[in-house]
Amino acid sequence: MTVGMTSTASETAQAATETTTFEGLARAGYVARGVIYVLIGILAVQLARGVGGENPDQEGAMRLIADQAFGRVLLVVVAIGLAGYSLWRGSMAFVGRTPEAGRHSALDRLGAAGSAIAYGTFCVLAIGILAGSSSGGKEPSSGTADVLGWPAGRLLVVVGGLVFLGIGLYQAYLGISKTFLKDSKTMYMSPRTLKGFTVLGTIGLLARGVTFSLIGTFFLKAAIEFDPKEAKGLDGALHSLTTQTYGTVALVVVAAGLIAFGTYSIVDARYRKI
Repeated sequence: MTVGMTSTASETAQAATETTTFEGLARAGYVARGVIYVLIGILAVQLARGVGGENPDQEGAMRLIADQAFGRVLLVVVAIGLAGYSLWRGSMAFVGRTPEAGRHSALDRLGAAGSAIAYGTFCVLAIGILAGSSSGGKEPSSGTADVLGWPAGRLLVVVGGLVFLGIGLYQAYLGISKTFLKDSKTMYMSPRTLKGFTVLGTIGLLARGVTFSLIGTFFLKAAIEFDPKEAKGLDGALHSLTTQTYGTVALVVVAAGLIAFGTYSIVDARYRKI
């Protein structure tokens, strides 16, 4: 009975991924993701210039959207896109295959599951901002302090740090190897579009790899020193660059890379294999 029910649910989910509505939501998700990363990059540039107001992270980007003319309407659209992206990645993890991309590996499905959870959280964050919530959740250091107090909590924080570090290295690998191109319908791109798309993806994924690696490093440092204050999220990781030698230059370079990743994601909304 259980096997039959699971099979039926999987078949139903797979059928849903083949509809035009689902494809539209998935592609809107790539646009929403791209917009968020472009805004994070802009906020990071402002941080480097010392004129920023919002933190250079997902919440800061969404608050920046909300502060614009018709911002609440735009944020509703972004929230729908984030929900679509989360749904798309969740279906990839659950079903294991998609109409255009075909069958996915176990590693791809695991990554898709994590991505679905993350972007589902960002969607909830956007809804919270629309509802007037003051914050989308705890600071990383607060959550890490809780975990460090658990039995084997230190080990869990180490595992979390290694996961972030692994994601960062994998993102960098995708950029350097250009294997990200296999997930897009490059055969429909003109030579000029393909060249620009490749450059944006390479630079963007490298920048994303740097930020994830920094977050992972801070989590590992928090576990080693048993100090939750060392744990930092995306905004803390970008802030940390300003304390280093040539840190402002490094921050601008990473910010430009995040803007490139966002632009790549927006373009990929058209060409992604759904």
